Amino acid sequence: MQEIWTEKYRPKVLKDVIGQETIINRLSSLLDKKDLPHCMFTGNAGTGKTTTALAIAQEIFGNQWKGNFLELNASDERGIDTIREKVKDFARTVPIGASFKMIYLDEADSLTKDAQHALRRIMESHSNVCRFILSCNYSSKIIPPIQSRCAIFRFAPLKEENIMQYLRKISESEKLKIDDETLKLIFEVCEGDMRKAVNILQIASAGVVPEEKKKCADLKCATADIIDKHTIYSLASRDPEHTIEMIAVALKGKFQEARKLLAHLLENLSGEDVIKEIHNQAMNLDLANDKKIRLIEKIGECEFRITEGSNPKIQIESLLAQIGIL
Repeated sequence: MQEIWTEKYRPKVLKDVIGQETIINRLSSLLDKKDLPHCMFTGNAGTGKTTTALAIAQEIFGNQWKGNFLELNASDERGIDTIREKVKDFARTVPIGASFKMIYLDEADSLTKDAQHALRRIMESHSNVCRFILSCNYSSKIIPPIQSRCAIFRFAPLKEENIMQYLRKISESEKLKIDDETLKLIFEVCEGDMRKAVNILQIASAGVVPEEKKKCADLKCATADIIDKHTIYSLASRDPEHTIEMIAVALKGKFQEARKLLAHLLENLSGEDVIKEIHNQAMNLDLANDKKIRLIEKIGECEFRITEGSNPKIQIESLLAQIGIL
């Protein structure tokens, strides 16, 4: 079975991490001085936090990195028992061929307050033989005593050129033919999330014909089927064309027609996907500012009700009815 591309093409060293030049330069300088403090990586999903932590471990420990590196997902094991048992037991053991071990806590903002206070004590008492790297989406959920003990690095969403450069590299390695317009579309739907962009590219490339590969003497001629915008939108759970049409019909007061378009959208998308796409298109509508403000307010109310468990079809139909009388 083919390897997952997010793992296959994950950078192994810090210099290969894309899009976080300032952070990488600071970390490289710390590694050169052999002076790595406890660290906190904060930022959106898919911006390189886990990749950077793994690259640090491999650069420091070399072939022994797996024996000196513990990775835990705090959203799965978020209680105080995990900190007292797994983390403390690992932190107190002797490093293998190194001066310290490393513990990486992914999604550390999911830890309970009691677990965070226990972690703070372990960070203090075992700092001579263990370094901690905490990863989180929201640093405000980490208690101040832990934040004060860490060097904080904020990972920004990746820029268009960063994601396109990385996707081109993968496409060349996988012998895919893909144009810049499609790559820009992948960037648009992934919203700065490199992991999501790579996953979309891998699924979209599934049109490569195995028999064609076998017949070609030169693998460069084995190409995927055309990856068009409809493929990308379907993989990203988006349908902007029908959404724009639905909003336009609703604005004209044609509620029944708008309901039919909504029913078509809900055949392939969830209610959350539809309301998010309506929000994405709202600011591009040819409406007066006061009407746009009221529309955004109604979209927010609808999204909240859907999130709370209300029936998505009923709530979005209610939104379409209100759009007709803006």
